[in-house]
Amino acid sequence: MLQAFERLSHSHDPIDDSVTLDHDTRKKARIKISTDQGQSLGIFMQRGHPLLVGEVLKTECGLLIEIKGKAEEVSTAIASDWMDFSRICYHLGNRHTSLQIGELWVRFKPDHVLEELAENYGLSINRTPAVFEPENGAYGSQSHGHSHSHSHA
Repeated sequence: MLQAFERLSHSHDPIDDSVTLDHDTRKKARIKISTDQGQSLGIFMQRGHPLLVGEVLKTECGLLIEIKGKAEEVSTAIASDWMDFSRICYHLGNRHTSLQIGELWVRFKPDHVLEELAENYGLSINRTPAVFEPENGAYGSQSHGHSHSHSHA
């Protein structure tokens, strides 16, 4: 089994394989999974720092494995103006739920109470599966001090 202990924000070297993971799996520090090409892989990362879509894992033998996001069940609330969008972001944020925020849309795990709240503010709900990449929170960081490879050999 391949083992990965190191994560890179990116790599200029060719990617050898990938793993396609949903949000809940990307949050785990210890993962046993098959890569997209069918190789057995153990991922061993620091707790509290979710894997991010686009990051690259470096295995102990030097293979580079890209993290990809898996489409999953989500609710995307879509606003038609910035005031309604701002209000729903405020109210959803007060509920301490994981949110992915885009331009005039906010995405969350399916929840009929949150969907109803968004609809009450005039937003429409789209339930098309999508990759879920929520904000890390006020004290989280998109940067985890990753190293990266610049080898061009």
